[in-house]
Amino acid sequence: MSSINDTIKRPAWFLMTQHWLSRLGVALLATAVISWLFVLPQHIRGHVDNPYVGIVVFLVLPVIFFAGLLLIPVGVYLSKRQIRRGLAQGTFDRKTALQRIAWFFGGTTLLNILIGTQVTYRAVKHMETPQFCGGTCHTMNPELAAYENSPHSRVECVECHVAPGAAGWLSSKTSGIRQLVETVLRTSPRPIPSALESNRLVPARETCETCHWPQKFGGVRLRVFSKYADDEVNTRSETVLLMLVGGSRISGIHGAHLGPGVHIRFAAADAKRQTIPWIEYRNSNTGQVRAFVTPDAPPDSVKALPQFDMECVDCHNRPTHAFELPERAMDRALALGDIPVTLPYVKKKSVELLKVDYATSTEAASKLPTALVGFYQQNYPDLYGHRSEDIHRAGRAVLAIYKRNIFPDLKVTWGTYPNNLGHMDSPGCFRCHDGSHTAADGKTIAQDCNSCHESLAMDEASPEILKTLGISERISKLQKQ
Repeated sequence: MSSINDTIKRPAWFLMTQHWLSRLGVALLATAVISWLFVLPQHIRGHVDNPYVGIVVFLVLPVIFFAGLLLIPVGVYLSKRQIRRGLAQGTFDRKTALQRIAWFFGGTTLLNILIGTQVTYRAVKHMETPQFCGGTCHTMNPELAAYENSPHSRVECVECHVAPGAAGWLSSKTSGIRQLVETVLRTSPRPIPSALESNRLVPARETCETCHWPQKFGGVRLRVFSKYADDEVNTRSETVLLMLVGGSRISGIHGAHLGPGVHIRFAAADAKRQTIPWIEYRNSNTGQVRAFVTPDAPPDSVKALPQFDMECVDCHNRPTHAFELPERAMDRALALGDIPVTLPYVKKKSVELLKVDYATSTEAASKLPTALVGFYQQNYPDLYGHRSEDIHRAGRAVLAIYKRNIFPDLKVTWGTYPNNLGHMDSPGCFRCHDGSHTAADGKTIAQDCNSCHESLAMDEASPEILKTLGISERISKLQKQ
């Protein structure tokens, strides 16, 4: 065993690492730095694909680094008597020792600033990525799946869910801490309420309207909705609408609700804002003020309900995290050619399989495609003999529809998150435009279809308007694929 005299002849920096806590701190520092040398260069230029790798690189390693940095001075403090003894022996002069200690702390402080600030910045940036928000926090898997299948799939979560400025950032991180605690303790509500439902949605004027704004002239837009029947040949029909979007001083949908001088306020009887018994319309340009109430809504009860100023998200409530219903999802997959239209009863059978109540996603993955393949093996053996690949491809596509819409462990099923845009899959527009909301003067909010769109074709097999526009030929080619 080394004597004290042997120990005190060591240089000052060695005396600083005599205690086991200091040695552990040095080891942790070395582990963090060496790990960074291997993995950090691969990820420093962009976001990581695997959220768990990102957590290790940008969160776990910094914790190890700072823990080691903290343990070293603690060990020095606990072994101060030994250091003083070495100084008293005169093995090295006090000035040299203090200089070396100063250089040591100065160097580690500089390293702390350089690595700590950069890693902290990268950690914050990583926590703002969709991979972290949806992939790391398991309860957000439904939202991540819908996000990846949306028009905004290249827009980061923070662009819509975090308000600009320090206040918005602080609010989002405070909410993130609450969500982290809920995730760790497994107390998250199931299904997860939408931001609109929980009143945590950032106002649209601070997020959505940085790219979209309601006063912009939208004019009219042509929409074609393809629908497939449940018969053997999956008969296709088309609904063609001319949407009167409007905007600016032009009425239409946007102009009527959010045009110059228009201010609409409403009361909601439920958190999802699906039942709206009271609506107030104000137009500061004309001075018009009207309050519309449903017959079954007593005035006293309406006053007690929460009230909201109408904004974009009251109709566009699922602009990114949109979930489908089975029939609509199948129509879309058939129209895009993901599922061959020429497979007999593929729409009818697939919808039946999608509506089965599977206990887990794993069970769905093992049973759903197999059941579809088995249907053709039993009922169309000759067809399966020469089109087995198409049938298996259809099974995979139907399973993909299930996986991005149904999450049994989180109690997310068909219709859990209603989409208020339109009125095809949920009440949507008819929450207000139902003909029953009446003002004191007897005027009602009409349910006139032509207020928002002109119907050019309704469930027609071969609409003349599509022939005129030259679209029908392209649809026919797609159907034959």
